[in-house]
Amino acid sequence: MTRPCTASGPDAALAAGTSRPATTSLRCHSRLQQATCSSARILLERQRSCSLAGTSRARPGIVCAAPSKDKSKGRNAPTEKASAEELAAARKAATASLQSTGAAEWVDRYGSEPRKGADILVQALEREGVGRVFAYPGGASMEIHQALTRSPIRNILCRHEQGEIFAAEGYGKVTGEVGVCIATSGPGATNLVTGLADALLDSVPMVAITGQVPRRMIGTDAFQETPIVEVTRQITKHNYLVMDIRDLPRVVKEAFYLARTGRPGPVLIDVPKDVQQQLAVPDWDVPMAISGYMARLPQLPSPLDIKPIVDAIHGSERPVLYVGGGCLDASAELREFVEATGIPVAQTLMGLGTFPETHPLALQMLGMHGTVAANYAVDHADLLLAIGVRFDDRVTGKLESFAARARIVHVDIDPAEINKNKASHVTVCADAKPSLKELNNQLKARPVAEDKFAEWRQDLQKTNKAFPLAYPKRTDVIMPQWAIEVLHEETKGDAIVTTGVGQHQMWAAQYYKFDAPRRWATSGGLGSMGFGLPSALGAAIAFDGTDGGRPKKVVVDIDGDGSFLMNCQEMATAAIEKMDIKMFILNNQHLGMVVQWEDRFYKANRAHTYLGLRESEYHATGDLKDIYPDFVMMAASFGIPGKRVVKPEDLRPAIQEMLATPGPYLLDVMVPHIQHVLPMIPGGGSFKDVITTGDGLDTY
Repeated sequence: MTRPCTASGPDAALAAGTSRPATTSLRCHSRLQQATCSSARILLERQRSCSLAGTSRARPGIVCAAPSKDKSKGRNAPTEKASAEELAAARKAATASLQSTGAAEWVDRYGSEPRKGADILVQALEREGVGRVFAYPGGASMEIHQALTRSPIRNILCRHEQGEIFAAEGYGKVTGEVGVCIATSGPGATNLVTGLADALLDSVPMVAITGQVPRRMIGTDAFQETPIVEVTRQITKHNYLVMDIRDLPRVVKEAFYLARTGRPGPVLIDVPKDVQQQLAVPDWDVPMAISGYMARLPQLPSPLDIKPIVDAIHGSERPVLYVGGGCLDASAELREFVEATGIPVAQTLMGLGTFPETHPLALQMLGMHGTVAANYAVDHADLLLAIGVRFDDRVTGKLESFAARARIVHVDIDPAEINKNKASHVTVCADAKPSLKELNNQLKARPVAEDKFAEWRQDLQKTNKAFPLAYPKRTDVIMPQWAIEVLHEETKGDAIVTTGVGQHQMWAAQYYKFDAPRRWATSGGLGSMGFGLPSALGAAIAFDGTDGGRPKKVVVDIDGDGSFLMNCQEMATAAIEKMDIKMFILNNQHLGMVVQWEDRFYKANRAHTYLGLRESEYHATGDLKDIYPDFVMMAASFGIPGKRVVKPEDLRPAIQEMLATPGPYLLDVMVPHIQHVLPMIPGGGSFKDVITTGDGLDTY
C-alpha cells in the first residue's frame, strides 16, 4: 500500500489561493506512486484549464487539436511536411520580420493557423527577444530543434549539455540578459543540473528548456525519463512541467519574467514530447499568473529608507564599501557615490569591475584571497556599507570576527539574504541602482566634507604599500601571476575574461585589473571546474559584433589544465562557429589549488593531485618531455592553432601572436606548481590569520 500523493511546493500554495508561479508536478513518495500519479498530474492540469478534446470551458481565442494519426493527411499537418524550399522561404521571411520590427513588434508567421507546441515554444522565445540559444538535440527535444529550423533563432550546437548551460550562463553573466539552453530528457536534462545550481548561486538570469517523455509515460520509468522538475526544485528559482499546450505562451512569459526580475536566477521548463507535437493556435495575450510573486518584489527605496545610511556615513570615521554582483548594473551610481564621499571600495569575486580596480579608492577584492588592504579595511572599519552582497563564507571567514567593530548597512534585493548570515544595523531590501541613486540625491543636500576620511584613506594606503599583491620574480620559469599581468597589458585590459576554477581563477581576479562591469565571467558560489571554455562561448556570442548592438571584443579563457580538461570538447564548438576565443592555459600539471592546501595543511602529502604522465612531481624546472596531455596537439585535432611557451622571454611574443590570430587559439603556458595564491585566509579564519608568504618549497 502506498501513501496518497499530495501537491507540494508551488502546487500547495496554489491550492491555498496564493499566486506563486505554478508547476504541474506532484511530489511522489515512491516509484510506484510516480506511476500511479501520472493521471493525477494530468487531472491537476485539467482543473486549471480545459482538456485538449475541446469543451465548453475552452479558453477564448484558442483552438486546440490533437495530432492527426495520419500526419501526412491531417488537416493540421505539422509544418515540417512542407518542402525544403517553402521552409527556407518561411525562415527567411521570419528573420527579416524580426530584424525589421524587433521582438517588441513581433509578427506571427503562422497567422491564425494551428501549429505544433514546439513551434509555439520557439515563437514564445522569439517574442522574448531571444536571438541565440545553446541546444543539443535528443529524442524528447527533436520537435523543438525542428521548430528552430523554422525560426530566425540561431542555435549554437555545443558538444555537451553542461557545455551548453555554462555557455548560456556565460552569456547571462556578461550581458545581464537571459541565457537560453535546451536539452533532451533523462541524461540530457541531468547534465544541466550543475549549471542550474551554478546560476542560482551566482544570480544569473537563465531559462533552461528540457524535453520530457510523453505525458502518459511519466512515472513509468520510461526510456530516458527523469523527474527533472523534482531533481531541480531546490536549484532553480522556479520550474515548470507543461501538461497543456495552451499553457506554453504563459509559461514562457512567466519564466523570462521570473529569471530577469528580483534577484535573477535560472528557471526550468520541462515539456513532454506529446505536448510539443500537439497543434494549437496560441493566445499570445494570455496574462501571467504570478501576481503573488509580483506583489513580493522589492519596491523602490523611499527617502526614509535611505536617510539612516546618510546619517551613518556622517557619523563614521572609518567607512568602507563591500560591493558585489548585485551592483553590476549600478556601476555609474556607485562611482558617483564613491567620488562624492571618498569612501574606499572592496569588491567580491562576483562584483569585480563594478568599480574600476585602477581607481585610487579601489581596494580590489576582499575575502579568502583578497588583498590585505581590503580585508584590513573591513576588519578596522567602523561602518560597513554592504551593497548587493550576501556575506558568503569565502568573504567573511569566521562570521563573528567579520567587521566586528563596524555598524553594518546591508542593501540587497533579496529579502532572504537580509540578516541571514550576518546581522545588520540598517537594512534596505531594494535594488542597488535606485538605492544608490537616492543615496546620491540625499548626499547632494548633505555632502560629506572632502577631507572627512582622509586619515582613514592614508591608513589604508600605508597598509597596501606594506602588503601589496606580490610574487617572486624569476627568470628561469614563467610565473603565473606575471603571465596574467602581461596578458592584461597586451589586451589593454579590454578583453572579456572567463575562467575555470582553481589557482588560475584567483590569480586572474587579482592581476587582471577590471575597470568595467560584465567583463568577467567565473563560477563563484558553486566553484564549478570546467566553466571557463564553455562560458567563453557564451561571451563570444554576446560580443561577436552582431548581438544586441554590443561591440566586438576578444574573449580570453584564462584556465588551468585540470579545469580545462573537464569541458575541452567545446573546442569543437569554438572551431566550427569560428569564435574569437583565446584559450590561455596556465599549465602546472596539477590540481593547483588542492596542492596548495596539501602543502599548507597536509604536510605536502600528494593525494591524487598530479595530472601528468609520470608519478614524479613536476617542478617546471626539469625535463618537459612528459607534459600530458598535449593541449597544442589536442587543439590542432580540432583545427585550432596553438603554441606552448616555457621560457619567460617567449611569453609576450606568444600572447601577441595569439591575439593577432583570427578565430580560436590555444596558448599552453607552462608554470611551476609550487606557487601559492597569496594572500590567503584559511577557511573559517579571520583577518588575524592572513597568510602572505611561502610556497610549495617551504615546510609548514
